[in-house]
Amino acid sequence: MRILLVEDDSQLARSLVSLLQGAGHAVDHVETGQDALLFAPQEPYAAVILDVGLPDMDGFEVLQALRRRGERMPVLMLTARDALDDRVRGLDLGADDYMRKPFAAEELEARVRALGRRRGGDPTPELVIGSLRINRSSGDVSVAGRALDLRRREAAVLDALATRAGQLVAREVLQGEVFGLNEPVGQNALEVHITRLRAKLAPDGPQIRTVRGVGYLLDAG
Repeated sequence: MRILLVEDDSQLARSLVSLLQGAGHAVDHVETGQDALLFAPQEPYAAVILDVGLPDMDGFEVLQALRRRGERMPVLMLTARDALDDRVRGLDLGADDYMRKPFAAEELEARVRALGRRRGGDPTPELVIGSLRINRSSGDVSVAGRALDLRRREAAVLDALATRAGQLVAREVLQGEVFGLNEPVGQNALEVHITRLRAKLAPDGPQIRTVRGVGYLLDAG
């Protein structure tokens, strides 16, 4: 998934970027509310992690502006505050979830996964395409009972294709969900991951088909 992180605490932001990238997500990080409003409509973000205490405007104002503009991506709000009124206000303005700092890394990862499933219209934690099974909670992937050892990027590409099994996914869309804006990406990086995935899915898993010049499709079988 591609995630927009809006957090002005540089140390916390670095930790969150590392955590989320380690879980296979592409992350774009900004430090202000204005930058969040600029970035949000430009990319197909699966979720926004939004700090309440920003230097130029608070997270509530950012959330309200996003919803007024028709931006419907799920928003997880982070705050050091523990007031019930703040939590209610955020939810009333259109937040999908709320976490109080400090929090456990495992809980944040689980909540982000849940938001991603909500956006994709698939609330189930497991995807099954033919002999392929993807446990999106544990990260385990298997084909015909054979466990696959996937690299972080490979898992991200496979998940993006599996959530749209049988549908053509444009190359630009797929790359946008796998790589963050600030990550160095080689010209053939996506193709390398696709090639490795094909080898690992063979011979008894679904095929990844290439539509030359357009994108890729995971055969739903």
